[in-house]
Amino acid sequence: MRIAIGSDHGGFELKQALVGFLSGEGNEVADLGTDSSASVDYPLFAVRGPRGVASGRFQKGVLVCGTGIGVCIAANKVKGIRAALVHDETTARLAAQHNDANVLCLGGRLLAAPMAWELVRLWLTTPFEPRHQRRLDMISELERRGD
Repeated sequence: MRIAIGSDHGGFELKQALVGFLSGEGNEVADLGTDSSASVDYPLFAVRGPRGVASGRFQKGVLVCGTGIGVCIAANKVKGIRAALVHDETTARLAAQHNDANVLCLGGRLLAAPMAWELVRLWLTTPFEPRHQRRLDMISELERRGD
């Protein structure tokens, strides 16, 4: 799978660990920054991967900031993106199953690397349930209209 990953300084360490996990599982991973723990503005890094997902360049995206909240808000401004902030196995599974989230957002200051990897793995391997498509279509219509 082609996966874009990005973070700000608050998510840098966890992003680095996730790059290793994802690559180790045979995924093609594009690390879109940041490349250190020096302070940066998260919106700059929160849209790079989602833009690539929306264009079809990547199949999925993973974003990490201190809490995951900021990158999630920014990512959801990209047309066609359904970014989900997850913090446990239930939210990771439902993000895939019910919302067909194409970007996963995590809190680098809140999750240990093994738990974060489990959440990413669960999200990537849980299939979307088509019975929820009607709701996704409604969201797409809201986005199209600019509501």
